[in-house]
Amino acid sequence: MAIHPVYRFYSELEDYTPKIWRRFEVNGSKTMAELGYILMTMFEMQASHLFCFTYDYGAEILKDMRKRYSDEDLEKVLGKSDFADLMKSWRFELPFEDIYENENEKWHDASKYRLKDIADRVPWQFTFKYDYGDGWRVSLTLESCEKIEIYAGELPRVLEGEGFGIIEDCGGVGGLEDLAKAFKKKKGRQYDEYREWLGTDDLDLSVFDIDDINFRLKKLPRIYKECYEYGYEPTQRSIDLIERKYKK
Repeated sequence: MAIHPVYRFYSELEDYTPKIWRRFEVNGSKTMAELGYILMTMFEMQASHLFCFTYDYGAEILKDMRKRYSDEDLEKVLGKSDFADLMKSWRFELPFEDIYENENEKWHDASKYRLKDIADRVPWQFTFKYDYGDGWRVSLTLESCEKIEIYAGELPRVLEGEGFGIIEDCGGVGGLEDLAKAFKKKKGRQYDEYREWLGTDDLDLSVFDIDDINFRLKKLPRIYKECYEYGYEPTQRSIDLIERKYKK
């Protein structure tokens, strides 16, 4: 066994009740993009949309500077032009055509930066964004980072959690709430529409199958990486895996 940097995170789907969350461990040598594929797998995102991570780096710098400078001195320091870039939020995203760069963000290639080169303190907090239309957001908090003797194949792994995850293209958190209510009621026009769309009469968004998620974590992140970074189309076998045909 080799020694690896093991990062433990708490992650939670934002603005949804009841909470959908995961506590998991990942190798710190993974890139930010690879962390994204892991999150997609855990929260039932099927690699159908763009994604990014945002980190309020400027706020962290400002917090540290307030400990060292008076308000008057801090204002002078921040007024210097070379601090403009430093105070921007960081955005980790894969390169694609027509990237929109917010003037308050500094863009970084998510496939080039590794966790161990960025996250250096606990708690480190940042946000994962998926499907800019539906606007899914997962908050992440780094709980620990240690060098541990462990088989690399044991990571990533989910330790605990609650809730199923998202439903693709349902309209974001509001749509997920409507969908959950409809399947709980099991009658009415909205239920009939959702049932026809999803091809199922029953859907329980409270289900959390840790064994199944850990099984999928050994398979899906690689498939997602091939789709996003190499432009490969998923094979029928991969599609069947994503859609859980192995359970039917």
